[in-house]
Amino acid sequence: MFNGFISIDKPPQITAHDCVSKLRKLLKQKKIGHGGTLDPMATGVLPIAVGNATRLLRFLPEGKAYDAKIRFGVTTNTDDITGEVICDRSCPDLTIDRVQKYLPLFQGTITQRPPAFSAIQVNGKRLYDLARRGEISEADIPMRSVEISEIRILGWTSGDYPELDVAITCGSGTYIRSIARDLGEKLGCGATLSGLRRTHSNGFDLDSSLTFDQVAERLRSQDLHVLAPDHGLHFLPMVLLNEDETRRWCMGQALSRSLGSETGDSLVNGYVRMCDPDRNFLGVSEVNDDGIQPVVVLNPIN
Repeated sequence: MFNGFISIDKPPQITAHDCVSKLRKLLKQKKIGHGGTLDPMATGVLPIAVGNATRLLRFLPEGKAYDAKIRFGVTTNTDDITGEVICDRSCPDLTIDRVQKYLPLFQGTITQRPPAFSAIQVNGKRLYDLARRGEISEADIPMRSVEISEIRILGWTSGDYPELDVAITCGSGTYIRSIARDLGEKLGCGATLSGLRRTHSNGFDLDSSLTFDQVAERLRSQDLHVLAPDHGLHFLPMVLLNEDETRRWCMGQALSRSLGSETGDSLVNGYVRMCDPDRNFLGVSEVNDDGIQPVVVLNPIN
């Protein structure tokens, strides 16, 4: 039985749900969940919690990073290259200098219209279901505020349908497909997302990610080691408990907030990591006016 995280390097053409199903079969475990969707076309980092670590998914930090490829001169109904082409017009005169002038418009806190073919819900129904039935218009899609920290140019390929390679760092809920579509609209030539690879997600990176073939091989050699349950939680302050406090907290008792954090700073309201005297991770507490309240206890005292 595994308990912890496996960061999967998702292959193309399958969904995050497919990845969970595939991992359940490989590990022969049912208690598995993913830490965020990723479009079927996209590849890259998909954090997956296994066993008791599924209870920690909601505490993972925000923040994602992508390497994206944007093709100009083409627009589609899905805002990526897998969709039905709506408009096709070559733009061989488009230059990287002209594109670069518009990129600052997509950095910082911006308002974004999600793609019509996306998983967000409107009146309890998925947008992609409404779009497939022709029951949604652009005006019906709710705008959302997203945070984009950086867009950095990686490369440029000229031609009838030029392509821009960019690295994007953003907050959760950002649609890279929408950035491609809106950039094309600003330039007056249209654009669609032609490639996407997630390089970071919720505290996990490509360096620590495994393909399904690698997972299967390590299982065969009995050398699969999952990432620790608190792998993505090191941004949370750590509270070290003595033996008595460990016993009491694992039994579900609240503790005084005067314990302080590892750094000696007084605790502020919010979530903290709880550890025993040997720094073994016990779970997560919420600090509030009533003390340090157990929220997720992974290692209870029997």
